[in-house]
Amino acid sequence: MDMQYRQLGRSGLKISALNFGSVTFGGQGDFASTGNVDVSEATRMVDLCVEHGVNMFDTADAYSGGEAEEILGRVLKGRSRELLVTSKVRFPTGKGPNEQGLSRHHILNACEDSLRRLGRDHIDLYYLHEWDGLTPVEETLEALQTLRDQGKIRYAGISNFAGWQAMKLLSAAERDRLITPVSEQIYYSLEARDAEYELLPLAVDQGLGVQIWSPLACGLLTGKYRRGKTAPADSRRISGWPEPEVRNIEKLYDTVEVLVEIAEEHDVSAARVALAWLLHKPGVTSLVIGARKESQLLDNLAAASLRLTKAQVARLDDVSAPDLIYPYWHQQRNAFDRLSEADMVLHGPAKRHREALETKK
Repeated sequence: MDMQYRQLGRSGLKISALNFGSVTFGGQGDFASTGNVDVSEATRMVDLCVEHGVNMFDTADAYSGGEAEEILGRVLKGRSRELLVTSKVRFPTGKGPNEQGLSRHHILNACEDSLRRLGRDHIDLYYLHEWDGLTPVEETLEALQTLRDQGKIRYAGISNFAGWQAMKLLSAAERDRLITPVSEQIYYSLEARDAEYELLPLAVDQGLGVQIWSPLACGLLTGKYRRGKTAPADSRRISGWPEPEVRNIEKLYDTVEVLVEIAEEHDVSAARVALAWLLHKPGVTSLVIGARKESQLLDNLAAASLRLTKAQVARLDDVSAPDLIYPYWHQQRNAFDRLSEADMVLHGPAKRHREALETKK
């Protein structure tokens, strides 16, 4: 396997292009439909990941009520300290009014609980799992700074923030000389490329690393969901998992058809092509892959070795192209000669797609 190690934003940390996510561990509560991987199965999956060069493992206190952290901690116990762990804080961990959010109170308590479940003395990358509009960003940053000063976290990141929310936090960190997030973990896939509007350009411009969650859109890009065909009975969508929201099912079907065509050209799965496409995109550092079965994991890990041609990447870009909402259509018409590298994350593929459509006419 040809695993790449990419620098995480402006930090000195290098992480594998594929990371392993533990959302399928435990299968408790709202996460029952994601999988119910137990300790023995998790051990085998982590072994496979390590064999294939994965050096980062992702979890969160929200996954299965903390059980995912416990299982991951048991599986990683005694292994090399070169294996890195990310976890997250924000969602409810109890019924009390202060057992959620990004307050100093909740962050400090939640981190202690995560460390206990993981059986570790530190978390390598600690993510703010979601925006909290009620807590001042200064309070949140000061709590993260306390944790770093205590040696309980090494780096901080943000997840599921809007562009303006991320910039508000980054600006406060710079102004007050507090811990600065080095990465964002976001949803981005061929099913929905909304991140190209703000989040990926922000990452390129501000030097943030980018980890992608659900790079296969919770299975929608595996080739199982096709026009006129019934989805598998054991799929997440059938079992009630609500994410991601699909706004244009016909566009999804068109995208999957191109995925399948390119997969046949390489004699690989559609899922592998979807992951490889993401690894070719500017700003992307790593993909967080997860699996309920060993065969799924092995196929996903093989994406690290798949190289798509520029023409194949362009075909996938075109079929899945996002609409240019305002102000982007205005900028493309009137400011294209003065766009930055960050701007071109969206405008480069969009301009090529527009020109291709005009040529067809």
